[in-house]
Amino acid sequence: MRRVISAIVLNEHGVLSRIVGLFSGRGYNIDSLTVAPIPESEFSRVTITTSGDARVFEQIVKQLHKLIPTYKVIDDSGEYVEKEMALIKISLNEDFSGLDAILKSYNAIVANANEQYIIIMGCDNSTRIDCFIKVMKKYNPIQIVRSGSVMMEV
Repeated sequence: MRRVISAIVLNEHGVLSRIVGLFSGRGYNIDSLTVAPIPESEFSRVTITTSGDARVFEQIVKQLHKLIPTYKVIDDSGEYVEKEMALIKISLNEDFSGLDAILKSYNAIVANANEQYIIIMGCDNSTRIDCFIKVMKKYNPIQIVRSGSVMMEV
C-alpha cells in the first residue's frame, strides 16, 4: 500500500539523516523524498512516499513524533493535497499532432524550448503523472525527470 507522510522539522544538520535512519532501521523503503525549507521560518518540510503495511507505517509516524527536531507530522489519513511534477524532453523532429489536447487534459505546459528540443512540464497527483508519462511516450521522449511528492494538509 502506498503511503505519504510529511514532517515539519527544525532546519538543522543531521535531521534528514535521522529521519532516513528510522526508515532504514525498520527495513522500510523510501520511494521518494522531497525536502525544502519553509519560507520565513526556521523549519523545513520533509515529504516521504513509501509502500508498506499499516502497522510499520504507524510505528514510523510514532517514532517521527519522538524526534526532538520534529515539530509536526502529517500522514495521509486526513485531508491533504499531494502533487508531483514531471519534466519530459522531446526532440523537435517528432510529430506533435495531438500534443495540445494532451497538455490540456493533464494541465501540462511547454516549460522551455530551444532549436532542438521542447521540455514539457506536468504537475498532478501521482496516478495522473503515471498516466501522463505513459501518454507522452508516443512522442519518443529523450529524457524524463520526475520529482518526489509534496504534500500539504487542507
